[in-house]
Amino acid sequence: VLFLQIVHILNMTSAKIVSFLLHPEESLHSLQNRIEFETGISTGNQELLLETGICLDPRKPASQCVIDGVRGWDSYMVYLFDKSKTVYDGPFASRSLSDCVNYIVQDSKIQLPISQLRKVWAEAVHYVIGLKEDYSRLFQGQRAAMLSLLRYNANLIKMKNNMVSASQQLKAKLEFFHQSIRLDLERYSDQMAYGISSEKMLKAWKEMEEKAYQCAQAEDIGYLDEQIMALHTEIVELQKSPYARRQGEVMESLEQRAIDLYKQLKTRPPDHAYSDSTDMVKIIVQTVQSQDRVLKELFGHLSKLLGCKQKIIDLLPEIEVALNNIKEADNSVMQMQGKRQREIWHLLKIACTQSSSRSLVSSSLEGTASAPAATWLPQSSSGNAAPHPLSSLAAPKDGENFSDVIQENVNYLDLFRSILQELRQEQNSMMVS
Repeated sequence: VLFLQIVHILNMTSAKIVSFLLHPEESLHSLQNRIEFETGISTGNQELLLETGICLDPRKPASQCVIDGVRGWDSYMVYLFDKSKTVYDGPFASRSLSDCVNYIVQDSKIQLPISQLRKVWAEAVHYVIGLKEDYSRLFQGQRAAMLSLLRYNANLIKMKNNMVSASQQLKAKLEFFHQSIRLDLERYSDQMAYGISSEKMLKAWKEMEEKAYQCAQAEDIGYLDEQIMALHTEIVELQKSPYARRQGEVMESLEQRAIDLYKQLKTRPPDHAYSDSTDMVKIIVQTVQSQDRVLKELFGHLSKLLGCKQKIIDLLPEIEVALNNIKEADNSVMQMQGKRQREIWHLLKIACTQSSSRSLVSSSLEGTASAPAATWLPQSSSGNAAPHPLSSLAAPKDGENFSDVIQENVNYLDLFRSILQELRQEQNSMMVS
């Protein structure tokens, strides 16, 4: 018996406790099926919280409900919430009276022997203590819901910070992209008259600029930020609310009064004296009324907690979508920036090719013009140049002939044709891209 594991489940929708004997290595899903059978809450809508606000892990066995510690396994409770409900219709009916306590409540002035009255009042004290403990357990469940809400809120804050950081980065990249593309378009327009032009590339750059303005829509997260800030304010107000703190002081004082009253009765000698139960019945009635009041406040506050939690659950997917949109826009901007820079370097390559081809052609033309000119200069005895009809055609020297000169010119011509052909190919590929 000492090694048995029993889990106590407090159903927060009905304020009733159900207990289960855990089988060895039983899964949490198996336990949830048993809870569904007892409470009517489907496994998909069950939320099981420890008193620390931690939700039970479905990957771990059901024995995670039982925590070994100084307090003992029987003092721990698991709190069951219905995720399909955000408004709890408390307060609930108080625990039922025993027959003998109900007898004195129906007629508090009835006279009973002291020996019998001790037994009845002992049950009455137990009933008063039970009412206070019922409230304490429900308050602990509300506290678990608050801690769970704060865990969700911490996750929301983390995602919000990531979203704001990503939005600011996207905004900075878009500003840089707009400034750089405006400068590129200005410089491109300045060189079109005497440099390289491509209408297709110019159109593509302008389309990039328009697409960048569309990407700027992804950085607009103001509507989400407003909702998150309003939700933060609401959660802070709930934390500051007096209903977030224990309200059982009146019930505790009534409990002590009932105990003191019973002690006074116990000191009376068990003779043939009789007495009524007026004072004890007053304590019972006041305790029930106090419990009704604090439970109404408790469940009203609990409904607000669960409403805030549902708002966070609804906001998380929207933040995920906003983050994905920001990442897609960021990638799109970076791709457009990279594509434009590759095109600029492609233009630079074409310009360098044209410049080198022009210098090569001019140098080849100067070489071919200077060599024949030297052969056309006649040599006189005085070393001065003088026209001579016969010496104007100089004879080749040292085995040099006209065929070598012609071949060299042909080679330069072929080189010039290849350079022009490469230039046309570069321009065609530029127009295609």
